[in-house]
Amino acid sequence: MLRSLLSRATTFRHSLEGVNPENETEMLVRCQVLSYNLRMPNYKFFDHTADIGVEISGRTKKELFANAAKALFDVLIENNDRKIKSAEKTQERPKTMIVKGADLEDLLINFLRETLYLFNGQGWIVDNCEIKECGNKRLKARLMGEPFNKNKHSIKTEIKAVTYSGLSVEKQKSGWKAKVIFDV
Repeated sequence: MLRSLLSRATTFRHSLEGVNPENETEMLVRCQVLSYNLRMPNYKFFDHTADIGVEISGRTKKELFANAAKALFDVLIENNDRKIKSAEKTQERPKTMIVKGADLEDLLINFLRETLYLFNGQGWIVDNCEIKECGNKRLKARLMGEPFNKNKHSIKTEIKAVTYSGLSVEKQKSGWKAKVIFDV
């Protein structure tokens, strides 16, 4: 455990090297990227100018896509459950989503864009995502979530769009990996 903490401290120090202390935006983005990376094992974030890049992994394609949805909402929302009593929690509701794409990369972008639309267009937050079917050009997802509630949730980082810039989806020995850039 001590070795892990030392590694994280070194990573933090290195992530801020070369950053102009006067550039608050760059400092903020780098600190956010680091804080995300220290918490989540199924995806990690990386710097990309003023945007946020995410490298997602999964043992299967289904798991890769589910982890991508989790990463998107981890960037977007800070859940403030401590502000309310559990009895006041909103009942989660499922939504089914069918998404198509020209290929696997396009499918991932379209899936993330539709998931982002649930928040931006419908004020809906995804807490859990289960991919029911996942081919190379079509997927069916069951998303559990709830309406945005300003007393319970706060917006961490606004995501304007999911982009094709730097996009990759590939099968590896250990499973699947993808890279996506969120325009913030």
